Parts: sequence; C-alpha cells; structure tokens
Amino acid sequence: MGTFYRNGSLYTQAAIQTNDHDFPSSATGSVIPHGFYDLKRNTGYITLGTSHDTSEFACDSLFQWWVNEGIIHYPKAKSLLILCDGGGSNSSRHYIFKEDLQKTANALGLEIRIAHYPPYTSKYNPIEHRFFPHVTRACEGVVFDSVETVKTLISRTSTSKGLTTIVHILDKIYETGRKYAADFKEIMPIVFDTHLPKWNYRAIPQE
Repeated sequence: MGTFYRNGSLYTQAAIQTNDHDFPSSATGSVIPHGFYDLKRNTGYITLGTSHDTSEFACDSLFQWWVNEGIIHYPKAKSLLILCDGGGSNSSRHYIFKEDLQKTANALGLEIRIAHYPPYTSKYNPIEHRFFPHVTRACEGVVFDSVETVKTLISRTSTSKGLTTIVHILDKIYETGRKYAADFKEIMPIVFDTHLPKWNYRAIPQE
C-alpha cells in the first residue's frame, strides 16, 4: 500500500504521480484481501487484513463472514461447504490450517466441510470467474493510499446481473511461522473423506 503505479485507467482532474517500483521500503502499510463468494445470493464478501496472510487470518475471515452475514441469511444451517484453493494460507498440506479451522468450527458450533481444488484447477472455483475479476475491474488504476480507499473501491464491485460486495477490515496482527500443537496430528478430530481425503475433510465442532 502506498503511492505505487497500478494498471488501468481512470478520469482525473490532474496527473497522478506514483512510484514506478513497489519497493516494500516505500510502502505505507499492507492490505491483504481474503474473499468468499455466496453462490446462492450472488454476493461477495472480502476481509481486508493489515498484517500477514496466515491460516489464522483465513479462519478469522470465515468467522467474520458467518457472524456478520452467514448466520443472518442461513439461520438454520448446521454445516458449511467451503471451496478452497490448495495452497496459500488455507493450504491443503498444512496442519496449522486444519488446527485453526477446528478452532473456528468449535467457536461457531458448525460443521465446516472443506473441498480443496487440486493443483492447477483453482480456475474452476466459481469465485475466480464470478467475483474476483469484477473486484479487479473496480480497483483498476486507483492508487491504494489507505485501507479505507481499498474498502471503498472493492465495496463498489457489482454487475448488471446483481452481484453485490461487502467489505470488512480486520485490523489484527498475525504471527507468521506458527506451528501446530505437538500432539495435534495424533488427536485431531478432523474427519477425512474416503475419496481424495487430502483434499476433502470436515471439522466437526467439539464440546
């Protein structure tokens, strides 16, 4: 985040001067988006983090979506199905994500089913072609000078077919390099599917 050049064009009353290289030392801060897309309601929800993209941040984003939006529109839901990429902060290979996911399921009292897209197939995830391209379009050419600016821009994301977008800022410091508990792999209550278990599993809330 800072006065860095961004692709795109926009109408202005005067030329906007920016840096042509986005060196971290010139940044004024960080903004990290984590998104969900509700297929039924055609609504996108983005959490803007200001710290690091970690598994805890990904799970906090899910928690925020549920308590602010999900529970309102799906009050009778007993479980959630989340379609995820296979890497990044919600990597299918990382036990720290599974541990944080289990904590989220416990806090919400909901079963959370995760279905990861295998490598090189995330382009088939609906969020990749029904939501994210429109977010990119809404932000083209505008300098990200503050988190509030990013929030305002992304909130305007919409389409003629009714897409709407809700944005929430999560101003929390996340620790990087966290390790899962030493005994988590042995005692974890995560239930893996019999078919493609490394990509499909459930976090069942524990009392």
